Amino acid sequence: MRKPIIAGNWKMNGTITEATILVEELKSLLGTEELPCDVVLCPPFTTLATVLDLVDETLIGVGAQNMDYHESGAFTGEVSPAMITEVGAQYVILGHSERREYYGETDAAVNAKIKAAFQYDLTPIVCVGESLEQREANHTKAWIEGQLEGAFKDIPKEEAMETVIAYEPIWAIGTGKAATADQAEEVCRDIRKKMAHLYDVETAEAIRIQYGGSVKGSNAKELLSEPNIDGALVGGASLIAADFKAIIDGTK
Repeated sequence: MRKPIIAGNWKMNGTITEATILVEELKSLLGTEELPCDVVLCPPFTTLATVLDLVDETLIGVGAQNMDYHESGAFTGEVSPAMITEVGAQYVILGHSERREYYGETDAAVNAKIKAAFQYDLTPIVCVGESLEQREANHTKAWIEGQLEGAFKDIPKEEAMETVIAYEPIWAIGTGKAATADQAEEVCRDIRKKMAHLYDVETAEAIRIQYGGSVKGSNAKELLSEPNIDGALVGGASLIAADFKAIIDGTK
């Protein structure tokens, strides 16, 4: 049985003060009871240490939103996996569509980052997803399969099983237009089938697949009830404690 995982991608939002207020409010809402799922917060680099301190002695995990695949060197503006591990984070988002679109991140780069993440004991949350044009042209399946082939090239089975895959249709990110539960389930099912083809059924069944794209409290329960959707990668709603809590409750 795969344990659901709800991750909040704060993107480029949140000063240290704002992060402190948000995390304290979320902790208050969650209380001390056992969480129904894995919960991960992915704040900007500048607030990682603060958030880690705030969630200490809780079950909330923390992740970075990106990283370089080099260990160190002359890569101005980049952050290495060793730095993320040292600060105490356990997860890292890789291949988000905004990284691909705005910064030219390729499947090959995502592949190198996955390898580096595991080298430093970070769990990758690997993002895949199609544009509106690709969906309307019925290219969704082929496009995402290509992304998976590139991202998981030469990744051992044992590491693939530990990876979280986030299906985020680009046309649904930040638009308020979420995929229907049926649309999301269809693609997540195809992702699992592709991973079974790349590895085997055991591996595919172990991998947790999230849906992301305008997830909110009002649609979380329906999305998360689908058999191949094991959680959510949440953008805007993760910046409001009550909304994020409602999505977490959708896993119950």
